[in-house]
Amino acid sequence: MSAAADAAGRPQAMPMAGGHNPFLVAFIVSLAPFMEILDTSIANVSLRHIAGDLAASLDESTWVLTSYLVANAIILPASSWLATVLGRKRFYLLCVVLFTASSFLCGIAWSLPSLIVFRLLQGLGGGGMAPAGQSILADLFPPERRGTAFTIFGLAVVVAPTIGPTLGGWITDQYSWHWIFFINLPVGLLSLFLVTAMVGEPPKHLQKRQPFFQALGKFDFVGFALFALCLGAFEVVLDRGQIEDWFGSRFITTFALISAASLIALVPWALTRKYPIVDLRIMVQRQFGISFIVMLVTAGILIGTTQFIPELVQTQLGYTATLAGMTLSPGGAVTLVMMPLVNIAMRTFSPKYVIVFGFVVVGLAMYRFTGLDADITFSYAVVGRIYQAIGLPFVFITVVTASYVGLKPDQTNLASSMINVARNLGGSIGVAVSQTLLAQRQQFHQSRLVESIVPSSLQYQDTVHTVTNYFVGQGSPQYTAKNQAVAWIGQEVTQQAILLSYIDVFWVMAIASFCAIPLALLLRK
Repeated sequence: MSAAADAAGRPQAMPMAGGHNPFLVAFIVSLAPFMEILDTSIANVSLRHIAGDLAASLDESTWVLTSYLVANAIILPASSWLATVLGRKRFYLLCVVLFTASSFLCGIAWSLPSLIVFRLLQGLGGGGMAPAGQSILADLFPPERRGTAFTIFGLAVVVAPTIGPTLGGWITDQYSWHWIFFINLPVGLLSLFLVTAMVGEPPKHLQKRQPFFQALGKFDFVGFALFALCLGAFEVVLDRGQIEDWFGSRFITTFALISAASLIALVPWALTRKYPIVDLRIMVQRQFGISFIVMLVTAGILIGTTQFIPELVQTQLGYTATLAGMTLSPGGAVTLVMMPLVNIAMRTFSPKYVIVFGFVVVGLAMYRFTGLDADITFSYAVVGRIYQAIGLPFVFITVVTASYVGLKPDQTNLASSMINVARNLGGSIGVAVSQTLLAQRQQFHQSRLVESIVPSSLQYQDTVHTVTNYFVGQGSPQYTAKNQAVAWIGQEVTQQAILLSYIDVFWVMAIASFCAIPLALLLRK
């Protein structure tokens, strides 16, 4: 019988839970990370409004997203060390303070440069919350109950990106973009109060902590700089690649070389240090290494589809940002319902089989989207997202729980940091791949469709004649109506090319889901 339960199997308060029910503490610890992950997607639908209000171009405004992701990537390597030296609770609280304060500054930003700087600070604060929170939960619960704890924490990671576009669109349409940042303030303050009052520090970590400046002398500054450069530069490449024409741009090529060189230098450095900032040996451990890769795939599918499904309905159906975001919201509600089932499945079956089930459902959901046509309806998009939302929790929550199996207690901070690195990188890779495929496949399909439009074709002539008569019936002169008919055919070709490019991306997502199944089968019980 674990210390976490009484004779009836009910959870008991533990010292590190501050004398409170550990499941309540798990919910409290998940509050601030929910807002942090929400902020990775909430600003997407507001970029046009931000650009217009701050006298910037839409291309320039995308740095609002990039700066946040880069700051997230930079802080993750140091979060394990900071949580160990400062204490997990103290580090978590510092992250919440920085995130909340910078959210206020983002809301009052007076120019694009100021907003980018404040988003950097917000990303630094937010990036440390998720790994610190996961570490707290990993020590708060014994292994047999971690699945339940991460089920609660998984609400933040899986549901937040789903409701982000909807909430951001609604707030921007009804109020202003400033409020997408101001809504973090009450949640941040509530989190500070509850964590201070109800979360304790594990006694074993209090005993091992060293004075900050004494520990600072052992800090791996070179390793941190190399890892931060590697992740930060790679985030810039992923986030700006499609905008800057990938390796046709000197800017992207430079950052790609910086990332690659940093990684090449990091490996021998980290393997020969006594106290490396990131112990890369954890990556070659079978359980954790596989979990890391599975998380990359999972986050890529989750964040990638979260971004391009709203784009799809906006492009094909002309939806507003709010309505486009609402195509994702029912999926978030389904995820909430599935959470208890995920916990039961993890306690009944081996983790690898739970993950395989999740990937099968997600893969079938992506396959269903390959049946898109020009008459796509709101319900079609909603139902497809619901199918995906059924499978994703089985993968995400289970792989987070499984990643801690076989690790030593002093490796939980590092494991939490690296799993969140996988989540961040996977999401960025998913968005970059989907956007690049959309652009390239649209060009491919458009060129193929145009080849079939031959003025001498009887089918083309009949179409022009029919559409011309339609515009004449609407009151246009004959010559103008014919030009309108030709323009209409061009628009139809473009719309068809866009639709076919989305179908191609869904095919890639489906294949990625099914290809991850053999990896999941290699996980230990």
